[in-house]
Amino acid sequence: MRTREKHDLRAVAEALCKDLDDSVSPLRRKRLEEALPSRIQVLEAVELVRSALFPGYFGAEESGPESAVYHVGASLDCAQRTLAEQIRRAFCFFCDTPASCRECRDQSTGIAAAFIKALPGVRKLLVGDVQAAYEGDPAATCPAETIFCYPGILAITYQRIAHELYKLKVPLIPRMITEHAHSLTGIDIHPGARIGPRFFIDHGTGVVIGETTTIGSNVRLYQGVTLGAKSFPLDKHGNPIKGIKRHPDVEDDVIIYSGATILGTVTIGKGSTVGGNVWLTEPVPPGSKIMQAGSARRVGKAA
Repeated sequence: MRTREKHDLRAVAEALCKDLDDSVSPLRRKRLEEALPSRIQVLEAVELVRSALFPGYFGAEESGPESAVYHVGASLDCAQRTLAEQIRRAFCFFCDTPASCRECRDQSTGIAAAFIKALPGVRKLLVGDVQAAYEGDPAATCPAETIFCYPGILAITYQRIAHELYKLKVPLIPRMITEHAHSLTGIDIHPGARIGPRFFIDHGTGVVIGETTTIGSNVRLYQGVTLGAKSFPLDKHGNPIKGIKRHPDVEDDVIIYSGATILGTVTIGKGSTVGGNVWLTEPVPPGSKIMQAGSARRVGKAA
């Protein structure tokens, strides 16, 4: 490389790094002194967890019932150790003294262990999701097909894993997990959303479920559904106020068809059906049927 080109590259590099010592900058120097969470390592751990949640379905090893406990145990051990390190890095990202913070290390070890202990409950929920997908889609030939092939099952598996880490107040990593699923499936579920058993997303592309959404049991969504925020208050500096309820509550046995948009802190009552392309910013009583007819909306009790 010619001397002039080397000089140009150095000038660009210096320009990009000139604010690393600025305490206001998001690129503070300590970010270079401590390893950040690795996307590759996090996702490898998640895949190990997924293989443990569905023994025999994923992973390179062929195993039968007699060796399943061994393979699941090995996957969980590797996942726990990997997550403990990545969780430590996530905490250190926000720590004022990352290079010497023993608390981050101790905390991450305990959180990784608590996450692993929560997996039987996650497995129980996922079994219900798989069964709901099989029963809810006449094209499904068997429950195993939904595990292998359905983007909705992949998305909810990742979200349920991420939600456990979210409940344990792990920064960064839960969102890394759900955004990876988003990139694979087109289904965007925030790790903070609370989702009940037997949840089914059919087709799935374009579904958005916001952070403070709650979803009851036996709920079905179709493609393009948005459970989003209508508006939110700003602080005195004009920034959105964090940590407040912003998204809908969907009660048990609700079906929401493709393209429906439901915004704000509204409740969709138990047993209701929301038709395609409906725009809702008002609560819906239990047992309602809501649909579009031209530009008019009809609301009535479900038959």
